[in-house]
Amino acid sequence: MTKLKEIITALEEAAPLSLQESYDNSGLQVGDPEMKVSGILVTLDVTEEVLAEAEKLGFNLVVSHHPVIFQELRSITGKNASERLVRTAIRKELAIYSGHTNFDSVAGGVNTYMAHRLGLVDQEILEPADGQLKKLVVFVPHKHLEQVRQALFEAGAGHIGAYDSCSFNLEGKGTFRASEDSDPYVGEPGKLHQEPETRLETIVPASQAGQVLRAMTAAHPYEEVAYDLYPLENTDPGRGMGMAGRLKDPMDEEDFLAFVKDRFQTGVIRHSALRGKQVEKVALCGGSGSFLLSRALAYGADVFLTGDVKYHQFFDAEGRIVIMDIGHFESEQFTRELFYDLLMKKFPKFAIRLSETETNPIKYY
Repeated sequence: MTKLKEIITALEEAAPLSLQESYDNSGLQVGDPEMKVSGILVTLDVTEEVLAEAEKLGFNLVVSHHPVIFQELRSITGKNASERLVRTAIRKELAIYSGHTNFDSVAGGVNTYMAHRLGLVDQEILEPADGQLKKLVVFVPHKHLEQVRQALFEAGAGHIGAYDSCSFNLEGKGTFRASEDSDPYVGEPGKLHQEPETRLETIVPASQAGQVLRAMTAAHPYEEVAYDLYPLENTDPGRGMGMAGRLKDPMDEEDFLAFVKDRFQTGVIRHSALRGKQVEKVALCGGSGSFLLSRALAYGADVFLTGDVKYHQFFDAEGRIVIMDIGHFESEQFTRELFYDLLMKKFPKFAIRLSETETNPIKYY
């Protein structure tokens, strides 16, 4: 039977916890990583009803987008919703795992699913992340080059945008003298040695640097591997907040409003003044994304789609863009499908269900 730690590994390979915002608390909320999982219930929010649904199904793991424990818990007495949920989960031996802003911050994550709902093409991250890339340089004897290079790629190195297996290779000679206490792969202790080597360079996501270095060391023949790992100022086109893209067929603003209302099944759309122009370029961000308005303007978007826009923020449109607030829940509701698709791909024979419990706390009259 699959253990919880295996499911956690699959989720965090897709969206490492290092990508979450500083205020966030993604990851395992309740449960033992060594426990055996009987089934997974996927939901946007965790409520008492969701936990009861999981128990009725005989499932002992709930995977949610929004964390149960968002702020520090000083007690578990049941005085608020978080404490009651944690207490119930512990009592019923249910595990809870939440993937929040880390899944907001990856291509293929929350915002990609929103963009797919609209059929956007030429998709790109609206605000690419910085500080998330490193350059690895390692020196490899020629006959082991392919072995080491392939190990790096399989561990997650070498991705640049839509390309993988990216590297640069330069041939030269390495020199070294092994000490008398060493066991060199080539050369003799105490004697200066020259070895034809290749300088292999590739890109490494900062969150995967550890596993890439372990793979490199395991594949490399030398007792001591000579390598350099540099931080880069490049932004990562595959990680960051928000998404932007184009409609294949531009449409009038009112038609686009109706289209969005249908695709996101929202009760109402709050929006700034329409401009009387066609909508082609769309920027979006699931949840509370108004902080990305300047990026949407820089992209040249006709519309910025998000949730939780405050009253005064609508003034910031200033006739340059149409801000559309479809609601927090509505913008993120398809995160359930994101988790479901990911988990089914990794564990195709496992019991995984989408929760049928309505968790949106906002009702429309």
